[in-house]
Amino acid sequence: MKIFCIGRNYKAHAEELGNAVPTRPIIFMKPGTALVSDQRPYYIPDWTQDLHYEVELVVKIKKKGKSIHPRFVKDYYDSIGLGIDFTARDIQSQCKAKGHPWELAKSFDNSALISDSWMSMEEFVEGGSRFQLIRNGDIVQSSTPDLMIFSIDEILVYISQYFTLQIGDLIYTGTPQGVGQIVSGDNLIGSINDNEVFNLSVK
Repeated sequence: MKIFCIGRNYKAHAEELGNAVPTRPIIFMKPGTALVSDQRPYYIPDWTQDLHYEVELVVKIKKKGKSIHPRFVKDYYDSIGLGIDFTARDIQSQCKAKGHPWELAKSFDNSALISDSWMSMEEFVEGGSRFQLIRNGDIVQSSTPDLMIFSIDEILVYISQYFTLQIGDLIYTGTPQGVGQIVSGDNLIGSINDNEVFNLSVK
């Protein structure tokens, strides 16, 4: 199982961090050890002083594919979930300043929350296609996939040019604006079409 992540896939998010809007998908990966669920408290690593939440729609691959043609791409996924790409922003800034890769800031253990609940694409679209992150009772991120720079179909087609997609692979499709720091005591609730799909306590 592979975890692909798309960076800067919402124009407003790229702008809020002072980054250029990409002209093609920015891809990075996380190992399987990055996955964590909300079944237990989340502990902030002691080596970062600026851990950020980034809520994202997550697509699960259901069929093996390589060099997928756009005409057939919808045959390769049919469900969607919600996750958080946890980012050590201080470490990321240090890496970027030195021209180094981002793995230390993005791919550490427990850096990828995944919801236990999955929704069919049909249910997702019919329900309004909105996802949100609520932090301590306040909505901090809220968006719909039509605001993505690169659609889910475009992302899968692009990734499959370079990597073979396999059953169970996860695609984190990028985060909208509103990212921010988490601290001990925070409660993070994710929802899709007003249905709660994860509830995470930060220790």
